[in-house]
Amino acid sequence: MSETPDRADRPGPTAEHPPPAPDAPTGPPPRDQPGAGPGIGPQGGIGPQGGRSPLAWPAGGGWAEAGAQPRWGYEVRPSGPSAAPEDSLYHQQARNGRQGVLGRLGELLLLVGFLVAGTIAVIAVGAAAGYALGLDFAPEDSERFLDDPLADTVMALAGIAIGIPAVLLAVRLGGHRFAGSVASVTGRLRWRWLGVCAAVALPVLALQTGLLMLWGWLEEGDAGLGDVEFPSWGRLLLGMVVLWLVVPFQAAAEEFVFRGWLAQYFGGFLRSPWPGIVVASLLFALAHGFGAWTGFALLFYSAMWWGWLVVRTGGLEAVIAAHTANNLVAFCLSLVLGQLADTETAADAPWQALVLELLVSPAYCLLIARLSTRYGVERRGPRRSGAFLSSGPAAQ
Repeated sequence: MSETPDRADRPGPTAEHPPPAPDAPTGPPPRDQPGAGPGIGPQGGIGPQGGRSPLAWPAGGGWAEAGAQPRWGYEVRPSGPSAAPEDSLYHQQARNGRQGVLGRLGELLLLVGFLVAGTIAVIAVGAAAGYALGLDFAPEDSERFLDDPLADTVMALAGIAIGIPAVLLAVRLGGHRFAGSVASVTGRLRWRWLGVCAAVALPVLALQTGLLMLWGWLEEGDAGLGDVEFPSWGRLLLGMVVLWLVVPFQAAAEEFVFRGWLAQYFGGFLRSPWPGIVVASLLFALAHGFGAWTGFALLFYSAMWWGWLVVRTGGLEAVIAAHTANNLVAFCLSLVLGQLADTETAADAPWQALVLELLVSPAYCLLIARLSTRYGVERRGPRRSGAFLSSGPAAQ
């Protein structure tokens, strides 16, 4: 028989044994309170992870309080994406305190891996679609993949457009930051501002192309236009629809990679944006192939202006609009003239095109910069819209 008295046999509270206070713990004091001895953590050591025990629990209810954390003596990193400090310029958006040397290398490798995997996927899908549609493959000595110029052009543009998801995934998974920070300092594409830039870019780039064609015609006559073979109305309509659907993604992808990710990659550890702009402009020119020196100079020169404009306006909208307008005019003109099979790129541009570019690029960029001030376009950020936007160390 147990010698422990039943509840009814236990003595009630007396003056010598008052009842416990309502908020006082009835059991032994927590091991981690000061003076109560060291606490045993869940990993078998002292403290929560086997380290030193905290000096005190957070005031006001302990772990039940939202956001309450103990002072362990080491940094607790957030599990979600982290934003750059407030008032950061565009090229500083990677400064979220989550990237060391290995982290930056991992982000680079992720981007390269996604680009390679995406390109292989586009080739596989394009080959399957071409086979299903009965399209012939190009000869082995050709630079094209499909024999049909329009289908081959669309496939090549889709292979470049894969750069958009590749950049967004690399930034989110490798950079531990919000993918939208590549689009602008607000964390997204500013569609209204993009529309304003497109309304300026399309007539400006169309005028530039028209002047270049007029210049060539005045110097060489009809020979300056090359071999002209107008397509049928059905093929022309189909080509226009397809190009207007695909070209914006191709142009935006190049901006996400060169003016976006590369600028922020270098801006993550360099104070000035110009090293990133210069490297991105050089790689942008090289990516178009080796042609005439005038074409290389044209690409590098315009890319430098566009890199400055991205930092000045705090986003990619203005350069996406200019790049899209330029490529739409060029591809649609090639379609109309029956020259989609031509393998020349901007790297093969003549000296007349370089002369026009020397005037058009600064004119467009300075006009857009002025409009950005008038429209109040944000060039610094990010905005704090929620507690999940934890910031890194202050920008240097």
